[in-house]
Amino acid sequence: MSSAALPVSDKFDQALKIGRPPNVARLFPNSRALLVSGKVIDRAMIAKGKAMAIAANARNRFVIYGALRAAQRADAALIIEIAKSEGGTGAYCAVNYWNMATFVDAAANELGITIPVALHADHYTIKNQADVERAKVEIPTIFEAGLTSIAIDASHMPDEENLFACETLNEFVPAWAGLEVEVGEIKGKEGLSTPDEALYLIQGLNAVGISPDWIALNNGTTHGIEESDAGIQVDLTARIHEVLEPYKVSGAQHGTSGNSFERLGRIVRETRTTKANVATALQMLSWGVKVNDYGNAFVDEAGEFVRAEGAGVSDTLWEEMVAYAADKGWKKGDYKKLNLPFENKLWAETEPIRERMTSAVEEFVYHLLTEVFNAAGTGTLALDALLAAGSHDLGPKVGRMEDPADWTREKAVARAQTLQKEESPAGDYDD
Repeated sequence: MSSAALPVSDKFDQALKIGRPPNVARLFPNSRALLVSGKVIDRAMIAKGKAMAIAANARNRFVIYGALRAAQRADAALIIEIAKSEGGTGAYCAVNYWNMATFVDAAANELGITIPVALHADHYTIKNQADVERAKVEIPTIFEAGLTSIAIDASHMPDEENLFACETLNEFVPAWAGLEVEVGEIKGKEGLSTPDEALYLIQGLNAVGISPDWIALNNGTTHGIEESDAGIQVDLTARIHEVLEPYKVSGAQHGTSGNSFERLGRIVRETRTTKANVATALQMLSWGVKVNDYGNAFVDEAGEFVRAEGAGVSDTLWEEMVAYAADKGWKKGDYKKLNLPFENKLWAETEPIRERMTSAVEEFVYHLLTEVFNAAGTGTLALDALLAAGSHDLGPKVGRMEDPADWTREKAVARAQTLQKEESPAGDYDD
């Protein structure tokens, strides 16, 4: 019997034997959680066609539980991630690069999860050469802690420095791991990425034998709470992806808050995007804040967040969270910083309250997976990809096509000066 004809339960058992990367197998030798490379999730979306995985930012552990439950219901391959600002050495969340794998593995075993899950270090931000040097030490520790995918985000630097940083740091990323790169800082209305810049980065990496799984763009969106409905530029995204088609790199969509389900559906149907980050909406839902179709939190006439009746944290704890933010002088966009000081207080809530926090995340994610992202059934497709490869390592999607002689350091610097680009003001958009 071919692996394609096997019952799903048998596929899972076989995938569990071969599909977990060596760092995961070493950390969790007795686990039945199928933690896999980010490559596996990308390939499952490609196999389904016009499908996009949710990359749920685990700002608190309720997001982990809710996303896992939703993905299991939908038979959808899943990515759980945390960004450097959220979970790096200067974290504002209790979930971080070094404990997320432990949390996810435990939750998946507790819930009996049988869909493949990738663990992604999102926005590993590089802004200067000092960051590059620090990353040489830090990136290996992230994989030692069980993560299976990384986004090297050097988009804050000039195009040639972005290219060189990705080349240098790829040496510290396991060959089997998922790899995302980025061009154009995520900052909304100005400085959109151009096809020229994206092609430059991907061609330059290809010349040295690096084949990223994803590329993230500044395609007109922002992170966090977005009051404008300008949103993602679908046509621009499609044009850039078309230029990159020979290199088989998929799109990673950042900053989905501020974009309607209709627009996110267009990203799925009209571009080559296979990964979409969702952060702020999931955090707010877990707390019981009302969220609209755009993933934005409702605010009242006084500018205060509107709570859904009988949802999220207890009224007493919410009042304490609001007072804490006020005492710090935090604006609404700063509420994400409540995650670290209040994580333990959230878990000290009663079981019914914890359950409704998790359920709110689950229902929102399930709707995205099944009605917007077209990801239902990709869990089984991810198992098929692992069994077809016979390994945890699915390899690159393309081989080297560029001549390294055309991409010496001097030539790369010269090429960068000729790129069509849109300048944009400085900013901090790490999430």
